[in-house]
Amino acid sequence: MPVSADERTRIRTDLAWSISVGGIGIVLFTAMLVFTWYFATTLLLIFTGMLLGVGLNALTNALGRRLHLPHAVRLAIVCTLLAAMLGGVAYLGGATIADQASLLSKTIRSQITNVRSFLENHGIDTSVFDLGNAAPAASTDTGPTPASSPGSHGGLSGAGALASSGGAIVSQTFKLLLGTISAVGNIFIVLFLGLAFAAQPSVYHDGLLFLAPARHRTRVTLIIDRIGETLERWLIAQIIVMLAVGVVTWIGLAVIGIPGSFILGIQAGLLAFIPTVGAIIAGVVVVLASLASGWIPALSAFLLFMGVHAMESYVLTPILQRQALDIPPATLFAFQILLGVVFGIWGLALALPLVAIAKVMIDHFKTYEAPPLAEAA
Repeated sequence: MPVSADERTRIRTDLAWSISVGGIGIVLFTAMLVFTWYFATTLLLIFTGMLLGVGLNALTNALGRRLHLPHAVRLAIVCTLLAAMLGGVAYLGGATIADQASLLSKTIRSQITNVRSFLENHGIDTSVFDLGNAAPAASTDTGPTPASSPGSHGGLSGAGALASSGGAIVSQTFKLLLGTISAVGNIFIVLFLGLAFAAQPSVYHDGLLFLAPARHRTRVTLIIDRIGETLERWLIAQIIVMLAVGVVTWIGLAVIGIPGSFILGIQAGLLAFIPTVGAIIAGVVVVLASLASGWIPALSAFLLFMGVHAMESYVLTPILQRQALDIPPATLFAFQILLGVVFGIWGLALALPLVAIAKVMIDHFKTYEAPPLAEAA
């Protein structure tokens, strides 16, 4: 059947339009990837603030089931209780935390030195760990300095060396100061974003819906609500797990007699936020800190770590998060390694909530896009 000229023109127009839309989509997707790559730290920082807002909103809603007060009043009560709890911990255990942190740092360094010596004595080369000290070591054997030569002026040389040392001190001081300012600034950014999101969750919820096309707003509403519910349940369960891991580790190490048990319990509880990898890091730190007390305490600390890890993995997490997340461990670990390599510590720490969001979206499209069995047959 011959095709009319108008029909051919329409087909060519539709084809050109499809190619144009596809090209624009590819360009926009590439630009989004480039933007995400270069501003990954900032985006993950904003996502951390959103997580804090979701957690505060979850605690506020939980309080609302007990007290029928306005949202702002309940949020103020939650923030006041959290600030009082953190302030109490800092006031009552601040000196203990500082002393134990200093002792723990010295213990870990000495144990790392002992481990390296043990490996070197058994023929294992550990020089790869000295790459950062190669340049300074090489610069010490460059021959006599100008101050030691016979014809040099000792005063000028001494002034130059003093100026060089002073410049290095100033440089290191500025680096430390800028690093501290950056860390404190990131904390304030996360706190501000978390409070802003928790104070007016409906405003940001409706704003996201406004960005979606009108014909897809029902579906976007379902996805956003499901993501919010999943993250809320996961955060509450994760807080309970972190508290349980920290308290049990602290009490267990104190009973064994390991120095720095309080700070070790704190770091174990904080690292419990990172599944699998966090537990491994916490276990290594606990064992290294316990080696200074002897092999029996170190073995007891290792058994305690295995027991706490088993309690977290096989008791607390399945009970508390069975309704929140159902992600295979191998899948989660693979994404942790991938995001950790690409985005560093931010990607490693936030891998689980990011994977949870992706899983919610995939489950939604699998449920609502799957064709009926009768039609598929």
